Amino acid sequence: MLRRLYDWTMSLAATRHAEKALFGVSFVESSVFPIPPDVLLVPMVLAQRARWLRFAVICTLGSVLGAFLGYLIGMFLFEAIGQPILAFYGKADSFAQISDWYNESSWGGWAIFFAAITPFPYKVLTIFSGSTGFNIVLFTLISIVGRGLRFVLVSALLYRFGAPIRLFIEKYLGLLFTLFVLLLGGGFYAVKYVF
Repeated sequence: MLRRLYDWTMSLAATRHAEKALFGVSFVESSVFPIPPDVLLVPMVLAQRARWLRFAVICTLGSVLGAFLGYLIGMFLFEAIGQPILAFYGKADSFAQISDWYNESSWGGWAIFFAAITPFPYKVLTIFSGSTGFNIVLFTLISIVGRGLRFVLVSALLYRFGAPIRLFIEKYLGLLFTLFVLLLGGGFYAVKYVF
């Protein structure tokens, strides 16, 4: 089933409604959809390389707006579904402790940024942020920077190098983003606690 969904998403890139589809897939991927917008972004940029920045902006806008849907799901559905499950298992206090840590330390922001630029499912952190009441302004800023960085970089690489970079992006870009975030976070940690 996932393969059919992937193929269907990929086929949208060849339609005259490709930009709308790119926005739509970017929107729902940030909250519920399992296929990342890169599946549409990559063939669209390769087909019309001069429009790489436009496609990156569409992707970013759709993704950030969709992140608000994920946030709202976490905010409103957690009470009805998640809270009773945690209470049944006696873990309501654990969730409260994790929520406090997530919201009051800088780690929550780093987690959102990490999910925004890596292959980690961004929707997990958008929903979790809503359920913990993470600061919406900070959530928005981190989402714009993280998602914008990811989609602009992918589009720019495709614009600059064309089809040969596609395999590199599909195979290694997620790993490189992950390493970048770990090094960046490690650097801030070192400056704060070591020096």
